[in-house]
Amino acid sequence: MTGIHVEGLAAIALFYVLILAVGIWAAWKNKHAGEAEGTDRSETIMVGGRDIGLFVGGFTMTATWVGGGYINGTAEYVYLPGYGLAWAQAPFGYALSLVIGGLFFAKPMRSRGYVTMLDPFQQKYGKRMGGLLFIPALMGEIFWSAAILSALGATLSVIIDINIKMSVVISACIAIFYTLVGGLYSVAYTDVVQLFCIFLGLWVSVPFALNNPAVSDIKISAVKEIYQAPWKGNINREDTWVWIDNFCLLVHVGGIPWQVYFQRVLSASSATYAQVLSFIAAAGCLVMAVPSVMIGAIGASTDWNQTAYGAVPPKERDQADMILPIVLQYLCPPFVSFFGLGAVSAAVMSSADSSILSASSMFARNIYQLAFRQSASDTEIVWVMRVTIFVFGGLATAMALLTGTVYGLWYLSSDLVYVIIFPQLISVLFVKGTNTYGSVAAYVFGLILRVGGGEPYLSLPPFIYYPGWRLEERIHHLTGEVDQIVVQKFPFKTVSMLASFLGNVAFSYLAKYLFESGTLLPKYDFLDAVLAKHSIENMDKTSLVNRNNIALSEMAPVKPRLSVQLAAAFTRRDTLAEEDDSSPEDGAHPRDPGLTPDL
Repeated sequence: MTGIHVEGLAAIALFYVLILAVGIWAAWKNKHAGEAEGTDRSETIMVGGRDIGLFVGGFTMTATWVGGGYINGTAEYVYLPGYGLAWAQAPFGYALSLVIGGLFFAKPMRSRGYVTMLDPFQQKYGKRMGGLLFIPALMGEIFWSAAILSALGATLSVIIDINIKMSVVISACIAIFYTLVGGLYSVAYTDVVQLFCIFLGLWVSVPFALNNPAVSDIKISAVKEIYQAPWKGNINREDTWVWIDNFCLLVHVGGIPWQVYFQRVLSASSATYAQVLSFIAAAGCLVMAVPSVMIGAIGASTDWNQTAYGAVPPKERDQADMILPIVLQYLCPPFVSFFGLGAVSAAVMSSADSSILSASSMFARNIYQLAFRQSASDTEIVWVMRVTIFVFGGLATAMALLTGTVYGLWYLSSDLVYVIIFPQLISVLFVKGTNTYGSVAAYVFGLILRVGGGEPYLSLPPFIYYPGWRLEERIHHLTGEVDQIVVQKFPFKTVSMLASFLGNVAFSYLAKYLFESGTLLPKYDFLDAVLAKHSIENMDKTSLVNRNNIALSEMAPVKPRLSVQLAAAFTRRDTLAEEDDSSPEDGAHPRDPGLTPDL
């Protein structure tokens, strides 16, 4: 191993030690957080005691989106001939997503005191429907973690000649360990350090790369072909609907229907702070995209024959997705490239730890506690979270090492989040009258319409051929193999999302009409969604209501049970005071047992 590799390993080791130390310090500093207010330890791990301020909150929310996929993907699309800046949608898509989330979703979720994103679904649609919605949410988090860990391993192998598997395992173990120890506090405080490293590492690298003799003026290469097509890019007329479809997906999936987003929203000290955090993160996403865009432009403006990389450019070696570390390695001095490598590592870890914590929070609370073990103690929930952090982190690591199609899996799962969870989130928060029957119909519609369109990354053929589809040939530059794939030019992802939303509303009101008009007998309301106002499925503001402790004749509001763990989730005094102007019917849910049925 040469000296440059030793220096690189030393730089990475120093960075990892710093991150681990900050994570452990944050866990120690906040080990008694929430005890004075009587908040459960499990809730403190999930949402940080709801006392995250603007500074730390802004950093952690920004770092969650500015991950390895964000900075690498932005640089890749700017560099790719035929795409360019016009197709680098992530910066503006993510920023707009966070603005929309802050304007419409942050306040109702935070003011009602939810603990996870799935809480309103289980409150309105029941625990079984919550379990179904957990599946695409979990897939999205795990596949995302696996994808960015895989990208990290490939990046380290480019700049430092070390084993990919070793780098992935070490990075994952560090992220899992400090998340296991400190929960959201460790994740949030390490995000501050990681975002600073990303900013410093990339901006230090850009001037050196720009001044490399092999790089032409990026202002000229933006509009004029020098070594490849201009990096400014363009949108062909036949691709307009595809561009719109992808942009809509980024706007809605980029930040809103993900537990990692709502984990930050629900950890804010107030509903107003939750909104402000979203706006800060939106601005942060745009600022942090600038060096990635410039690195992609530098890659498109480089005569690679003048570099040690060789005459064949990255795009012809199927290494366009590695353009950022390649620029750092071959166009910057060694010590600068290691600064950039630290930035990439920081970006990956800042996203991986958040996704792992989010997945374990939803499982421990919404699946284990609310669906199976309502009487579970707080200590039991904490241990379930710790075990699932380890299990989900290990699963993501294994997928990063063993699965060659991890990016395809993430693309498909993120699409499922878009077409299934997002329209249901709108329904559960803003549309009165939707019920479990509509939710099930929406789930099925979204799933069939999206999967039916196929997924080229997984070689999944379509069984629904939308208008404008066509066959295209994809050539592997290294092997020379030619694949024929079906390309859908129709915006079927957005159409699937809209069909899912409309299906929820239509089937909910149809079921309500059929049962309330007497067309269908009450015994056929097998989901207890319309007539069974006091169903065992219902969850009120304070606890789960069992069929054993409330009679059908009781119309008085349920008296809070102060001793149960769920009380903290829905009765926090600092949040319920804001609920009157944000939740329907003065904070009372349409399916609350205390409400008089509509006659």
